[in-house]
Amino acid sequence: LVCHLSSWRSLMKLKEDMSPLLLQVFRSVIWVYSVITFLPWYLLSGASGSQARAKRVKARSVSGNPAGPYRAVSNQLKLVSLLHEGVDTLDKVFEYAVVHFPQRDCLGTREVLSEEDEIQPNGKVFKKVILGDYNWLSYEDTFHLSQRFGSGLASLGQKPLCNIAIFCETRAEWIIAAQACFMYNFPLVTLYSTLGGAAIAHGLNETEVTHIITSKDLLQSRLKVKTRRRLKHIILVDKKPTSWPDLPRGIMVHNMAAVQELGSKPENCKPQIPVPSDIAVIMYTSGSTGIPKGVMISHSNIIAGITGMAERIPNLNENDTYIGYLPLAHVLELSAELVSHLHHNYTSVLRPTLMAAVPEIMDRIYKNVMTKVEEMSSVQKTLFVLAYNYKMEQLSKGYSTPLCDRLVFRKVRSLLGGNTRMLLSGGAPLSAATQRFMNICFCCPVGQGYGLTETCGAGTISEFSDYSTGRVGAPLVCSEFMLKDWEEGGYFSTDKPNPRGEILIGGPNVTMGYYKNEQKNREDFFVDANGQRWFCTGDIGEFHHDGCLKIIDRKKDLVKLQAGEYVSLGKVEAVLKNCSLIDNICAYANSDESFVIGFVVPNQKQLTVLAEQKGIRGSWEELCNHAEMEKEVLRIITDAAVTGKLERFEIPKKIRLSAEPWTPETGLVTDAFKLKRKELKTHYQDDIERMYGGK
Repeated sequence: LVCHLSSWRSLMKLKEDMSPLLLQVFRSVIWVYSVITFLPWYLLSGASGSQARAKRVKARSVSGNPAGPYRAVSNQLKLVSLLHEGVDTLDKVFEYAVVHFPQRDCLGTREVLSEEDEIQPNGKVFKKVILGDYNWLSYEDTFHLSQRFGSGLASLGQKPLCNIAIFCETRAEWIIAAQACFMYNFPLVTLYSTLGGAAIAHGLNETEVTHIITSKDLLQSRLKVKTRRRLKHIILVDKKPTSWPDLPRGIMVHNMAAVQELGSKPENCKPQIPVPSDIAVIMYTSGSTGIPKGVMISHSNIIAGITGMAERIPNLNENDTYIGYLPLAHVLELSAELVSHLHHNYTSVLRPTLMAAVPEIMDRIYKNVMTKVEEMSSVQKTLFVLAYNYKMEQLSKGYSTPLCDRLVFRKVRSLLGGNTRMLLSGGAPLSAATQRFMNICFCCPVGQGYGLTETCGAGTISEFSDYSTGRVGAPLVCSEFMLKDWEEGGYFSTDKPNPRGEILIGGPNVTMGYYKNEQKNREDFFVDANGQRWFCTGDIGEFHHDGCLKIIDRKKDLVKLQAGEYVSLGKVEAVLKNCSLIDNICAYANSDESFVIGFVVPNQKQLTVLAEQKGIRGSWEELCNHAEMEKEVLRIITDAAVTGKLERFEIPKKIRLSAEPWTPETGLVTDAFKLKRKELKTHYQDDIERMYGGK
């Protein structure tokens, strides 16, 4: 651990801008404090055990072959698929929670007191919501509501093993509806609320749903029901509006409460209990390329996945509180909340102890806090920087810093309630700088995870005691990994010092495949001689000596330049996103050209300050379209690329500044904020021709 962290120290250490004398005084005080407190802290905190856990081998190849398969050291002989014996379908997961925690708070919804329009610096209007206190449902209450809702859906003609769609924002009703579908064996088709019209239509038509659960806002703004010929019933999770002038004939609109009332009648329908191999969810990905694919996930797939996740979170129990932040249509969020059912630590923003987020969110937190640091007084800034660098040194040795945590980082930690003991990052690579920042300022480990919708979000999660950066941990107890040679990219399992190759994931969490897409199923999935199901990820990884995986490339992100050099676009973006001037960046390269270009969403505050320094004035759009600003940003990006040790041919030679941020609503990024390269290329086609053609 010490060796691994030391290589990052010079890259992530904050600049100590103060007199050498004051710096020496500070270090002397810290040294004296450390000497006095070290021995009692070391003996009482169990630091030696934590260091040993961090350094131990966590996974190894079962066969001894560097290509694998790699399994967790605790499960070399057999993968795990159940957390509790007999709890093998998702309806049983919730029943388990109801039996063990019937009266505990399950779902909390804050009352909306008022809404205000807030004008942003760029002129856009955001809706600001003023929230009140929580209204809570117990596990028992939630169970009965779900049961009645499932019965009501059956009364409206919804049949077992027939698909039903949910197109809704993350809210308590989403979970109630999902549990109803699990109880009554209605395969649940999930669609992101930010998907475009064509993607929504594709998902609904392909799965041939007759019933859809949605909200009033989404029905009015996003859901075009005229072309949904099979659709018969729309169930709104909120109150039904008084009129629907554009609604086609034959479609009935109900609200959730009315359906639950229908399901509470004495003659209500009995649940049809699912079996583990039944489809629980058809999850449409907000894919980075093309039309989204529906991933068929069985009950046994999800349960295997959450079993692996739960094992990697130490001391998970009923005293934990989980904050639900991501869309529930995202496999990481759905899996994390199902883990919560089994341990009673369900959704709440009341001082949570656990949180899952995508790197984009953590990057924003990192940049916002560092911007606040720049605005501090010189004394405050100096104290923060010195404490930050001191804590980084201590973490590299496996030690904690309770004094710095209490005096310096408490205010930052309070942004998430002050009780967070573990953050889980997934969905995309998390930069080393952001991961280290979250470790230090939020005073808890950041577990990087790696998984895909096709593996129920489960694959690897770094251990609680592992403070290394840039890695995603060892295989979960439900999964095993192999490395497949990729000759074109130059990655082989025989590579030194670490075996490398395309990552293949096997295990009971590997899903049933894509809905009505046999060609893609043959390309991406296979079953080995032992009956084990595998998924070919397209990601390139390497296994370190301790069994931890590092994602180093992606097949689709690798572009060969005119002179024959291979450029990893993802690598370029990961390095440059650490630049405080950049909110988002997409690197682009044409194989007929000799250099890389980039599209950049600049940080509005940083760019405005830069413009003032250069004496350039204008609106936000004018600044982003100003040739001199483009030139200055490119200069700063080039410096960041050199610092990040990019090769000469990897550094963008030309850029285009974008005044519009990339959000899922724009269709240029997924709901997990992954770049949609095809859409970005189309959006910036004129700029690509200009930058490459010299126009």
